[in-house]
Amino acid sequence: MTVTMKTSMTGKHLLCVAALLLAAAGAAGAQNIYKCTQAGQVAYTDHPCPGGNGELLHQADDTEVIDRYLRLGQDALAKRYAESRHLEALYQQRVDAHQQAMEERAQRQTDDAYVAEQRQREAQQQALTDEAAERDRLQAENDALRQQNDQYQDQLSHPVYNPPPAYWGAPYPGRHDGHDGHDDHGHHRPPPSREPVFHPCKQLAGGRTQC
Repeated sequence: MTVTMKTSMTGKHLLCVAALLLAAAGAAGAQNIYKCTQAGQVAYTDHPCPGGNGELLHQADDTEVIDRYLRLGQDALAKRYAESRHLEALYQQRVDAHQQAMEERAQRQTDDAYVAEQRQREAQQQALTDEAAERDRLQAENDALRQQNDQYQDQLSHPVYNPPPAYWGAPYPGRHDGHDGHDDHGHHRPPPSREPVFHPCKQLAGGRTQC
């Protein structure tokens, strides 16, 4: 990785760029950062400057180098680097730490997947419970309306009987003409009807009936 910049940039800008490169080196894991100046330009790179000139801004230690190789899956290079510097103990330590980190990451992923699955099951179960409750509520409302409708239909099927007035077949109160069942002109009053009287019923708002 090499970043080339003109020397006309302010020192503040150069320091910012250098800080960014150092941060990138830490994230990538163990990289030497060199500041090289050539032909009026400043270059920041992870390999030595041409001719051996330049300034080493950051030097990766052995632990960083081995860890970087292990993170990249280059175990053979990590082992070769350690053996060339007689760092077998450090290499084994970093391998163990890397293996433990891998196992912990895998366990976290497994735990996260289990929690997500449990939440999904709980959400599905809650949805089924809510659906069943709503279905029962609608069924209860439907049964109540059906029963109410049956009651209305039963009321409509029965006639309403009104008894005849009390003056039918009996003299008017306070009048004694000695002619029971006759009017003033000698005509017979009609006998009271014994047939039931039907009154039509009408439906009111709210499912009510008035007869």
